[in-house]
Amino acid sequence: MKWLALIVIILISCQRNTEDVSCCSDTGDNPKDESIKLKESTKKLNDSIEKVFLSKGLVDITSVNSKIQIDLKYASTRNFMKTVLYDTLRKVYLQREVAERLSKCQDFLDSIRPGYRLLVFDGVRPQQVQKEMWDALDSIPRHRRGKFVSNPALGSVHNFGAAVDLTIIDTKGNQLDMGAGYDDFREIAFPKLESHFLSTGELSANQVNNRRLLRRVMSSQKFNNIPSEWWHFNAYSRIAASHKFQLLSTESGSVKWFPISYKKDSVLVEENETP
Repeated sequence: MKWLALIVIILISCQRNTEDVSCCSDTGDNPKDESIKLKESTKKLNDSIEKVFLSKGLVDITSVNSKIQIDLKYASTRNFMKTVLYDTLRKVYLQREVAERLSKCQDFLDSIRPGYRLLVFDGVRPQQVQKEMWDALDSIPRHRRGKFVSNPALGSVHNFGAAVDLTIIDTKGNQLDMGAGYDDFREIAFPKLESHFLSTGELSANQVNNRRLLRRVMSSQKFNNIPSEWWHFNAYSRIAASHKFQLLSTESGSVKWFPISYKKDSVLVEENETP
């Protein structure tokens, strides 16, 4: 009887423990359930953003070419502002025809360097975020600040989904050495000054050749590099982009037509502002 009583006590105890676990599960305290709920809500949010962006003509570039790799810097703290700038964006979006041209760039790269991949840091950028970047660099005089971040009041090619920031990774996933990092504001990052830094020994022949490879790949689909950033390429000029595509105002998908006149653009050129 003593053994029977002991078995009954053990069974009752097990039942109570099971009820406790069920109770925790019902109230959402179970870590596994919380993790599943978080993943589901994140997926719903991403799907919602995707639908909105698709309706505006913007596509996830990896849906066009899965070989292209992504490292969205402004969705993390690994950027020049050391803070998360994209609250909801987790993918890189571009205008569909721009994404298709980028896909052909990846195909071309694969044909001349099998296994090498484009690694994209940024694509379409909401004007709202553009303003945060512009304001963060207020210690730099306005006429020089535009070399690094376009004045949001005048628009950026990024805001229209027609510009892309990127580099190349090799077959082992290592980024090619460009002699300067992404969002490096030093002059050593300027393509127009490569010859100078090569002559001083501050850039090696290998680093310059890596930049040339990136330019060769991007120019195969008529993307144009800018003088002050080795990583930045435009699919269209600022004026052409503003007349062809709508400007993305916010991460929520708000867009507007923002045609830039030749008069406005001439001011930007005079100030050497980044497109």
